[in-house]
Amino acid sequence: MESADHKIINGHKHVSFHSETISETELIAKSESFYKWQDERRSVRDFSDKHVPKEVIENLIKSASTAPSGAHKQPWTFCAVSNAEIKAQIRKEAEIEEKESYESRMSKSWKKDLEALGTDMNKPFLETAPWLIIAFKKAYDFGENDEKMNNYYVTESVGIACGMLITAIQNAGLVTLTHTPSPMKFLANILDRPSNERAYLLLPVGYPETPTFVPDLKRKELDEVAKFYE
Repeated sequence: MESADHKIINGHKHVSFHSETISETELIAKSESFYKWQDERRSVRDFSDKHVPKEVIENLIKSASTAPSGAHKQPWTFCAVSNAEIKAQIRKEAEIEEKESYESRMSKSWKKDLEALGTDMNKPFLETAPWLIIAFKKAYDFGENDEKMNNYYVTESVGIACGMLITAIQNAGLVTLTHTPSPMKFLANILDRPSNERAYLLLPVGYPETPTFVPDLKRKELDEVAKFYE
């Protein structure tokens, strides 16, 4: 049976969607305000060890999980780590990979481009930050009888979720850094993840150290990143 609140499409219930309509003036003002707030976001490498409640991390992950995904499969697992021993193990293994990258995997031009960021193979934030959130992408899922079930647009879906997670972290008044120690297989081993999950991104989450300095970088202008066809 259908009503004003829902209808049945292909045998599945669809609920009524409600969205507030605002004036063009308000629309422009809100979009500009959000942009200016987002433009204040910076990647931070110097973290305080100040406590962050678990409830905050739960809310951040729930926010990320509102992201759209291929066929609504939500092909992600977010592992949140506050345990000091596990963080120390992650740092140890990450720095092994980072050392290999800086000494033999990365090109001279790549390392030159990184100079402005002040980054190197040492990753103390992996222990200092009160939380690490590791995003895993699910290449496939398992059914009730352990049969493989397809997921779709997995990389794109998890990328969108991680972008929303970064925004949620900023909205909470915290900072983060996108970290991808490659290869990242050690994360699945340390965290005992199942065979269908692949480490995608590691995000330390917490408050910035005081004082903290970040590179004085400039973002590309609009005409460098967008093309309008009117």
